[in-house]
Amino acid sequence: MSLPAAAPPSIRVAVVVERVAAPNAWEAWNFRVAEVTPDAGIFGAAPRLLHDDGKTSRWLHPGFTLELHADECKGYFLNLTSGHPSWFVSWRGREDDPSALEVTAVSVSYIEADRRLAADEQVESLPLEPELCEWLQAFTNAHFRPETARKVRAQSFLSPQEREQQAARLKAARGDEHG
Repeated sequence: MSLPAAAPPSIRVAVVVERVAAPNAWEAWNFRVAEVTPDAGIFGAAPRLLHDDGKTSRWLHPGFTLELHADECKGYFLNLTSGHPSWFVSWRGREDDPSALEVTAVSVSYIEADRRLAADEQVESLPLEPELCEWLQAFTNAHFRPETARKVRAQSFLSPQEREQQAARLKAARGDEHG
């Protein structure tokens, strides 16, 4: 009998989006992701208006589950080592209502953010809180296996003596004693 696979580590979050009406002569609406906040399930499932003063409004988009997966660790590693660990929130405008948007995902993976940009979604980043950096770092440390260095081939323009010297340097660098 096999045991069911353990659920991946996860947290639930909500996204707060700020919308500005007629921010300039060229745009009817401007959107900005303002915050990613914990979601304990009390916000419901549908986006809802938090504030509207006629010019600027804030909308809460609840119900996003961020799951960590071992096969995404390279993206987590890139985020953590960027100097500015971030949330990546992707969204797209709604065709049926240009004054609204649809938040499509919340991630902490650089690679996933890049995939979403390539799919023509908007991706905004916000600073990742230190306690979440620690959580992400612990998972990444436990599961990330950097790619091994690939064998460097001798370059055809090197002389035979230079190729031998290069091979000897590579052997020494790897600690090879027998060749």
